[in-house]
Amino acid sequence: MKLGVLTGGGDCPGLNPAIRAVVQRATQLGDEVVGILNGWAGLMEIQSRPLTLNDVADIFNVGGTMLGTSRTNPAKSPDGLERVKSNIEKLGLDALVAIGGDDTLGVANKLYAMGVKTVGVPKTMDNDINGADYCIGFQTSVEIVTEALDRLHTTARSHSRVMVCEVMGREAGWVATVGGLAGGADYIIVPEVPTSMDKIVAHLRKRRESGKNYSMVVVSEAAQIDGLGTQNVTKIDAFGHEILTKRGLGEALAEKIEEMTGYETRATVLGHLVRGGPPSAFDRLLGTQVGVAAVDLIHSGQFGKLPVLHDGHIVTMELAEAVGKNQKVDPKLYQLAEVFFN
Repeated sequence: MKLGVLTGGGDCPGLNPAIRAVVQRATQLGDEVVGILNGWAGLMEIQSRPLTLNDVADIFNVGGTMLGTSRTNPAKSPDGLERVKSNIEKLGLDALVAIGGDDTLGVANKLYAMGVKTVGVPKTMDNDINGADYCIGFQTSVEIVTEALDRLHTTARSHSRVMVCEVMGREAGWVATVGGLAGGADYIIVPEVPTSMDKIVAHLRKRRESGKNYSMVVVSEAAQIDGLGTQNVTKIDAFGHEILTKRGLGEALAEKIEEMTGYETRATVLGHLVRGGPPSAFDRLLGTQVGVAAVDLIHSGQFGKLPVLHDGHIVTMELAEAVGKNQKVDPKLYQLAEVFFN
């Protein structure tokens, strides 16, 4: 067969190991692989290249994606999905592997409904794809947050400061919760758990009065905090999402904390640092597992599906079940983090 593979949405560590695994398994089974460049944009206007074993031999430890990516949404154009389908036919592809998050997989599901033989591979550092325990990119991002908090602790302690660390997390606060818990955060603010400036300030004052001269606060970029005014976001991406870097939540929160408490407060926005650089061993392995599994789904004729890690095993889900419903932080995990809010 002739298989196409693309990566869509935001980049993250682990994409290249997944691409490598697709090419390795497909070649082993006698298939030809075509890499689609720049996500769905590469199928709106044909941008592609052949992928051989030599092309992917040295990418397993490289961050980002060798194919490039974009947030292009074919469904936003009147004939976008039809153009993609037509270009898939022009390329002579027998099946398409779409590696991405909810948006990318949502387009793949729409194409499947139109008769295109698609399979998905779940990727998102936000870790919010329904049904997946862990997605490509998440574990590496958590390790970066943990290391950053380790470093911020020492400067916060030295200067008796409150340090606010803003991390990515649009619909779910997995990165903030797990990274904050591993990095010893004193307070974690996520979209799933409502809070207020009064509650945050009361907690920080309690710590200071108990003799703890500094505090670490981790906040997801999309968290909503009662009593904190933030800049309205007017820039929207192709999938209708606010571009949250313009919101400035971390800086606004730090300024408000200092205003209400008098404690010297600084903000650090990790931003794209958490999605850059080489993948962890876990993400290399996970990318490899789901990449191979995707090709196996194609060879067994199981289209409109994707492999996910669930309960320690790679299992198969319907694309329709995985998209359109973001997986929120497990309340028990957040409650565990709260044990250390003291």
